Amino acid sequence: MNYSLTDRLKAEAARLGFVACGIAPADAMPQAAARLREWLASGAHGEMLWMEARESERASPTGLWPDVRSVVMLGMSYAPATDPRLLESELAIGRFAAYAQGQDYHDIVKKALKALARWLVAEAPDTALKVFVDTAPVMEKPLAEAAGLGWQGKHSNLVSREHGSWLLLGALMTTLDLAPDAPARTTCGSCSACLDACPTNAFPAPFRLDARRCISYLTIEAKGPIPREHRRSIGNRVYGCDDCLAACPWNKFAAGAAANRAFLPRAELTAPAIADLLELDDAAFRQVFSGSPIKRIGRDRMVRNALTAAGNSGDGALVGRVAALLDDASPLVRGAAVWALGQLAPQRLSAEAWRSGEETDAEVQAEWAAAGLDGSPPSA
Repeated sequence: MNYSLTDRLKAEAARLGFVACGIAPADAMPQAAARLREWLASGAHGEMLWMEARESERASPTGLWPDVRSVVMLGMSYAPATDPRLLESELAIGRFAAYAQGQDYHDIVKKALKALARWLVAEAPDTALKVFVDTAPVMEKPLAEAAGLGWQGKHSNLVSREHGSWLLLGALMTTLDLAPDAPARTTCGSCSACLDACPTNAFPAPFRLDARRCISYLTIEAKGPIPREHRRSIGNRVYGCDDCLAACPWNKFAAGAAANRAFLPRAELTAPAIADLLELDDAAFRQVFSGSPIKRIGRDRMVRNALTAAGNSGDGALVGRVAALLDDASPLVRGAAVWALGQLAPQRLSAEAWRSGEETDAEVQAEWAAAGLDGSPPSA
């Protein structure tokens, strides 16, 4: 094994902006396949059918690429300067997960990974390699644990002694036999802060996540209406949730701001007014979220999320904007508007109940029915 090459590789990774770098052999996580199979069988992945479709590739690096010998795991810090939970009581604004407030991490991490790959090919021309950032069937967190970057905490996310919960991960697979790092050991002890912090009780047990209850899943991955049982718990979160991450005591060792300036929050994404989010059409959505990971959910899901936040806000000034969305072209938005208006102004919703008689979408009709309105004209 080439220890000298490994040391130089880590130095180059640091130069390219990675604050963490470790190496795991390709067969370093033998238990992952069984855990993944059990998790998928329970249905806890919800609508994320892409995880199920490529299970065999996801379960092991060699399942994805039989020739791989070593996996270089890398992390970039996006540590927020302040605790994201401080904005929880500011109900007139929408909260975005900290990782989404800067530039799209897919672009930033992959650019640095490709630069590292070019360096490695120059140093070892006989190597073959592949780079991955989040979109391939790679279990980054177990691999990062095997490579010594940190351990998977009770919230199932990676926790680093040096960087807390705020690492964005990338993987470089190579045919080289590189000197491996010692795997990290779980250091959560009896702490349950992350589990206790979850607004929707998405952890049926320590180290187990039911994505169907997770606010990040509900606001990003779920394509349909947000289940009624979780809408109040979402509060003013309009894209993702940081609560279980922010609660981790190990964050006290993390830097006070993102090490990579690309991840520093854009002003318009730090504390956007819910009123402004409700006004977004498709063109405005694409303009506001250009270069952001948020763009992947599209305008309709963003406005659905903003309507959920509006319904939780108690802000009567939003009634007019919410009512206007009862006419939106998207059934997803119309249904969310019914619920939000019912929370903010039940009498106004009753006055609009005639709309349910003209509604053709079954899910929107279900929202009207749940509000107890039958589509009759309002009484004089």
